[in-house]
Amino acid sequence: MSRAFVALGSNLHDPQNQLRQAFDALAQLPDTTLVAHSSLYRSPPMAGMDQPEYLNAVAALDTALAPLALLDALQGIENAQGRERELRWGARTLDLDLLIYGDQAFESERLTLPHYGLAERAFVLIPLFELAPDLVLPDGRQLTTLLAQCPPQPLFRL
Repeated sequence: MSRAFVALGSNLHDPQNQLRQAFDALAQLPDTTLVAHSSLYRSPPMAGMDQPEYLNAVAALDTALAPLALLDALQGIENAQGRERELRWGARTLDLDLLIYGDQAFESERLTLPHYGLAERAFVLIPLFELAPDLVLPDGRQLTTLLAQCPPQPLFRL
């Protein structure tokens, strides 16, 4: 089993319910246990996009699924909840990003671990810190250091 962290985001079709459904779906994944999830946080859309605010959270999973199999399962949950991929950083019913998978560093066309944007996103770092304040990334960076260096962004805990 490996500890994986997944970022969740939604800004369409009752985002709070979308995240609740996603937590339930994560708990039902084969060979996987939903260990915990963070509080929900409200944040503005990335890149100044003209769209509703997001609700964000992070979930901790213990899983025997390999990284790409877990990614496939996450995308299956997104699709089941009506995710459409039309515009980068566009509005969405659900976004699930695999942030960290154990101590693995991995890069392919489909997946980069740790997640490439993790260090610049307060809406990921703060909920992740809520779950794993002593986390050290596979490259040796400490989560507390990433938080201290992250550009300030508006984020409101619900």
